[in-house]
Amino acid sequence: MKASAWSRRKLGSLAAGITVVLGTIAGTAAMTGAAHAASQGPCDIYAAGGTPCVAAHSTTRALSAAYNGPLYQVRRSSDNTTTNIGLLSAGGVANAAAQDSFCAGTSCVITVIYDQSGRGNNLTPAPAGGYVHTPDSPANATAAPITVGGHKAYGVFTSTGIGYRDDTTNGVATGDSPEGEYDVVDGTHYNNGCCFDYGNAETTNNDDGNGTMEAIYFGNASYWDTGAGNGPWIMADLENGLFSGSNVNSPNPGDPTINYRFTTAMIKGGANQWAIRGGNAASGGLSTFYSGPRPPGYNPMHKEGAILLGIGGDNSDGAAGTFYEGVMTSGYPSDATEAAVQANINAAGYAAGTSGGTGTGALHANGASKCLDDPNGSTTGGTQLQIYGCNGQANQTWTRTSSNQLTVTNSGTTDCLDANGQGTSPGTKVIIWPCSGQSNQQWQFNANGTVTGVQSGLCLDVTGASTADGALVELWTCNGGSNQQWNLG
Repeated sequence: MKASAWSRRKLGSLAAGITVVLGTIAGTAAMTGAAHAASQGPCDIYAAGGTPCVAAHSTTRALSAAYNGPLYQVRRSSDNTTTNIGLLSAGGVANAAAQDSFCAGTSCVITVIYDQSGRGNNLTPAPAGGYVHTPDSPANATAAPITVGGHKAYGVFTSTGIGYRDDTTNGVATGDSPEGEYDVVDGTHYNNGCCFDYGNAETTNNDDGNGTMEAIYFGNASYWDTGAGNGPWIMADLENGLFSGSNVNSPNPGDPTINYRFTTAMIKGGANQWAIRGGNAASGGLSTFYSGPRPPGYNPMHKEGAILLGIGGDNSDGAAGTFYEGVMTSGYPSDATEAAVQANINAAGYAAGTSGGTGTGALHANGASKCLDDPNGSTTGGTQLQIYGCNGQANQTWTRTSSNQLTVTNSGTTDCLDANGQGTSPGTKVIIWPCSGQSNQQWQFNANGTVTGVQSGLCLDVTGASTADGALVELWTCNGGSNQQWNLG
């Protein structure tokens, strides 16, 4: 039915009004910086645009101005006690100090990521599925330290075998209903495994066929669609394929390699229409990488409404990535709404922490959820180091000095972390040795979580990616593996 001239004028005025409101929100976010996080959040912006949040997850900050509940729950290994980690203030950032205090002298994992939308769509470690028949493990709670608005916070660091899910959700889109999704991820932490997803998935934990998923994928898997270059790319996991556009198993040159340290990834889908958008979460706007019809065989969609993080729909758990925040909406968000959300993300002030930290503490092996350990508190030069369950003892307490040394003190003797024999080849043992000031005892902490030898350029590595107590530590070619990820403190 054709709209009357009066109707067209009224609709035009309404659209203009919405644009002004959203533009004001975006402009305010850009101008007021980190303080703006307490007065507006992404879910406030989506609600103003008529596409309210039905799920909102973050371990770093509140996603609406009024939210003052817990962000996530951690469990410590020493006694299996849990505690909730909340906010410094309503609408603000995570109280990371509460986690640091609770986890001091031991290790912690993230057992719940709470839904801030009020619908109770909380994420917990994923159950067994059709592809991997065992439940997934929770993420190391200290593996991804960053700052948000100048305050310390932690992301969700995932690797093979780690993932989260909620199969009994409330309000999440099903069938061909429209929805929007975004997440903020570490654009430097990824692999080609299946599948580092966040979004809508099967409630059965199985592959239920084409169109039973609609989730954001981030990584460089190339066995389905791809984008331009070598990746990583933002794509959509629609089940039985990762898609960068409307074609099946065909690259989309408009979907670029995108690897900002903090990357905003967005997808949205409606009736035979969907889009991919992305940008730098630390600054700047969004770009549209695809907007158009569904791929053949995916119209209509058959979404089931579960939520997952870090895995594929059938519990494929071979991916790696780091998640900071994400939202799912009811309805297809406008580009203007998404632009305002991106401005709010910019204003939150995401920044890399000193991944190794400074000062003194345990050096956590993130992939194993254990600590760098001087066996039995040895003071014998040449003793090869290992990983072991974190215990807060002196033989696991390392000091990063102003000259880039890592020292450990046992029985009054201080030794340095040392590349054995000034070795520069993969497989060189990492040992303790009396401090000499040489470059084989100097270590660089990198923003991607690796620790590299100044002399060799090689990465501090847990041999064979082992997670067992007593696994030895060596130098190895840097490869992005979780066994080369470390955090001091």
